[in-house]
Amino acid sequence: MRLRVFHARNATLALTAVRETLGEDAVVLSTRRVGGGVEVTAALDLAEPELIEPEPDPDDTPPALARHNLAPGVGAGFTGQDLAAALAARLSFEPLPLNQPILLVGPPGAGKTLTCAKLAARAKMAGQTPIVVTADGARAGAVEQLAAFTRLLRLTLAVAALPEALSKALRGREPGQMALVDGFGCDPFDEAQAERLHRLIRAADATPVLVLPAGLDAEESAELARGFHRLGARHLLPTRLDMARRLGGVLSAACTGLALTEAGIGPQVAHGLQPLSPAWLADRLAEGLPREKLA
Repeated sequence: MRLRVFHARNATLALTAVRETLGEDAVVLSTRRVGGGVEVTAALDLAEPELIEPEPDPDDTPPALARHNLAPGVGAGFTGQDLAAALAARLSFEPLPLNQPILLVGPPGAGKTLTCAKLAARAKMAGQTPIVVTADGARAGAVEQLAAFTRLLRLTLAVAALPEALSKALRGREPGQMALVDGFGCDPFDEAQAERLHRLIRAADATPVLVLPAGLDAEESAELARGFHRLGARHLLPTRLDMARRLGGVLSAACTGLALTEAGIGPQVAHGLQPLSPAWLADRLAEGLPREKLA
């Protein structure tokens, strides 16, 4: 039996994709609503054994990436003598769109609050006065943690867990003024949580930026990235690059279509962010590898 999972905006489009991919003999096993639309699981009984394409030869993975536990098939996309050039060709790198309100999204414990404080500190040191809002009113200590940072920076912190309150908090934003929103820890595959996050994004007219810790399982990272991508995230800000020794999760998440922006490289609020570039990431991936193995 051949099983496939299809995602679409509605059931009609999902069922059309089922028929186009598996044919008229496909059987729908389940249908459920997910963030961004509908998920349909379908199956097809095969009269003959299914031919499975072999996985790419592990030797296709560049030496500098071999130890990073990439998801199956990801490493072959970075072939080439120059790792930085291969990263630039395969991945997107973009600065944060700070001319729009930024809503930091991600799973619980990803580092959203600390990232929000880092972005606010950098803006303050550059002579700007950003609007800082927390939408995480449920997690114990979340408001107090960010409030401690904003007090040191002499910034006002607004608490707005509901869409209406968030919209009101951002209403006084001056043209071009930076606005940073610390989102709640969200499971993008939980319909209620996904709907709550979607309403916050709409209320703030914000750009959601996925904050994802490095060091996670590569396939888990890729699935989370796809889940938040369906909710509107287009940028990826990985954290804990100072602690993680395997960055397969970061690369696998970036391969889902999210643009790499910056990275959390330490707990320091003032200097804990690093703008990502192909050259910087290539050097970070190659750390600890003997020079003769880089060729």
